[in-house]
Amino acid sequence: MTITLNTTIVIPCYNEEKGISNSEYSNFLKHNPEAFICFVNDGSKDNTLAVLNVLKEKHPTQIHILSLEKNSGKAEAVRAGINYCNHKYQHQFIGYLDADLATTLEEFIDLRNYLQDEIVFSFGSRIRKIGSTIERENSRFFIGRIVATFISNILDIKVYDTQCGSKLFTKEISEKLFEKEFISRWLFDVEIFYRMIHLFGKEKAIQKMLEIPLKLWVEKGDSKVKLTYGFKLWFDLYEISRKYKKIGKNTSNPNHK
Repeated sequence: MTITLNTTIVIPCYNEEKGISNSEYSNFLKHNPEAFICFVNDGSKDNTLAVLNVLKEKHPTQIHILSLEKNSGKAEAVRAGINYCNHKYQHQFIGYLDADLATTLEEFIDLRNYLQDEIVFSFGSRIRKIGSTIERENSRFFIGRIVATFISNILDIKVYDTQCGSKLFTKEISEKLFEKEFISRWLFDVEIFYRMIHLFGKEKAIQKMLEIPLKLWVEKGDSKVKLTYGFKLWFDLYEISRKYKKIGKNTSNPNHK
C-alpha cells in the first residue's frame, strides 16, 4: 500500500531508552498529521525497541520502526532509514533528526518552508545570537567551533555548522545523496556537503543549500560519540577530503568516463 506524505523524519536510535520523550513525539504527531517518523533502532542493547513500540501503538499510521540487527553507527542508520522510506513511501521531503530532540520537532519541520525554488537542502545551525537559546557545554562549544572552522575551510564554502543533526532534503536529492555508503560513522554530514558540491559544482551547490539559525537547541544527555573519537576525527576528515578531492579531479578530467 502506497502512503502519500508531506514530510518523513528519520530518527536514528542507539540505546535511547531514557532519552526518548514520548510526550514530545506524541504531541507533535497529533498536531502534524502530514508528518511521518521512521525510527531506526541501530542494534540497541537496552529497551529502546520496547519504548518505540509503545509510541507506535499510539500512532500506528505515523510511525514505522526499522530495526538493524547490529549497531552500524549513525551514518548507516540514517542512510538505511532514508533509503527504506524513499522506496516505501511517497513524500515531498525527508530528513533526519537526533532522537533526544535537542532540536525540537516543530523547528525541524519548519525547515521545509525553505525548500522551494532552487533550494533542495536546508539545515539547522547552532548559532549563538540574540533571540536564540543555544545551550551547550562551553568545552564542547569551543571544540565544536574549531572542528567546524576546519571543516568549512576544507569544503571551501562558508558554512557555520555542518554537524548539527537537523537536516531536511527534497526526496529527489536525498535519493542521490544517500545512495552510497559513507566513509565515517559520525562525520557523514561533511560527506553530504561534498556530495552536493560533486553533483552540482561548488557555486551551484551553494545556491541549492540554505543554513537556518535555530531558535532553540538544548544539549541533552551524554553524547554517543566516545572521547577517543577526538583523535580519529581528524583522520576521518583527512580521508573524506582526500576521497572527494580525488573524485573532483577525475570528473573534471575530460578523459574521465
